[in-house]
Amino acid sequence: MRKRILYIEDDYDTRNLVKMLLENDGYVVLTASNGREGLKKLEMYDVDLVLLDIMLPDMSGWDIYRRMNEIFHPAKIAFLTIMSATEREIENLKEEGVADYITKPFDNKELIRRVRMIIG
Repeated sequence: MRKRILYIEDDYDTRNLVKMLLENDGYVVLTASNGREGLKKLEMYDVDLVLLDIMLPDMSGWDIYRRMNEIFHPAKIAFLTIMSATEREIENLKEEGVADYITKPFDNKELIRRVRMIIG
């Protein structure tokens, strides 16, 4: 069974690029352009990975992350954002259960490699 990814990103071009890259690598990719849409899709579909932008128009990626933890959603979570973080901040996030923290702009092959490391 192919792994399913939900990518929550408000930028149309970035959302479509990531969707295309991941689909070309064999994943099923669902997308959402804001937090509310993303949370609805999480209710509707089982996903293996949620890729989250932090800066969304209606709520932050942090809010979505917290909501997922509150409802004990089993999907792995990785941030894909323009916001940089220190190595210590990333270590703290990983200790809290975040699978990865990927910054934009990203190298296409590196993005695929990191997604593979998270969910295979």
